[in-house]
Amino acid sequence: MTSLVFGRYYATSSPVHRMDARIKVTLLLAYILVVLLAANPEALALCAVFTVGFYVCARIPAGVAVRAVLPLSFIVVITALINLFWTQGGATLASLGFLRISEAGAYQALFMGCRLTLLLFGACLLTLTTTTLDVTDAAEDMLRPFARFGLPAHELSMMAGIALRFLPQFVTELEHIRNAQASRGAQMTDRSLKERYGAAKSLVIPLFVSVFRHAETLANAMDARCYHGGGGRTRLHEARMEGRDFAAAGVMAVMALLCAAAGLLL
Repeated sequence: MTSLVFGRYYATSSPVHRMDARIKVTLLLAYILVVLLAANPEALALCAVFTVGFYVCARIPAGVAVRAVLPLSFIVVITALINLFWTQGGATLASLGFLRISEAGAYQALFMGCRLTLLLFGACLLTLTTTTLDVTDAAEDMLRPFARFGLPAHELSMMAGIALRFLPQFVTELEHIRNAQASRGAQMTDRSLKERYGAAKSLVIPLFVSVFRHAETLANAMDARCYHGGGGRTRLHEARMEGRDFAAAGVMAVMALLCAAAGLLL
């Protein structure tokens, strides 16, 4: 479990790492919109090509990218299975009782699986190339115009940053609890489903206790430092846009245009 890197920052020197976090968040939203609007396999293939190019430009190894997506791969599997059995049309490929797999279902399951996989890779690229502090500051800057309507921009962005920061910590904590249970003779494998369910409770309950303990420690630390929100807060490094940010926006625009053309012409 400790090899899973979802939510972790992969430190390296690349143009993507040095981009303004606000631009990266904006481009991620644009990327999600383009992938969701991809109407055929050709458009989705173009999205995949650009996604690989983004990772190459970010100098992130393929193994790191795959391990970053693995914790959320169950979403892809569940969505693909729902489409596989729910969508009907064309010739029947297989049937088992009331369950029936058709050509349309297989196509839709594969298409939706690829689409969700690309979305996960796009989201993980943001966390791999951007520190939690930068993501928090970017979210705060983007939500600040809505603060005049009563939206707590600073508080919302801080909660999102804390959630991203503690995801890897909780995975490590779960691994420690599992090792502690194993050292006391607990067996987590080679057991029946009912016994595994009972053993899982010995992991989940200590994990929740640890989560609440971490939350209380963080709250006490913020209170000891007289934290009172974002009012009057300054930054050591002010974010500013540079040439690479405009170049990345141009690449995203080209990706959107090509995918739109593929959806209309093919």
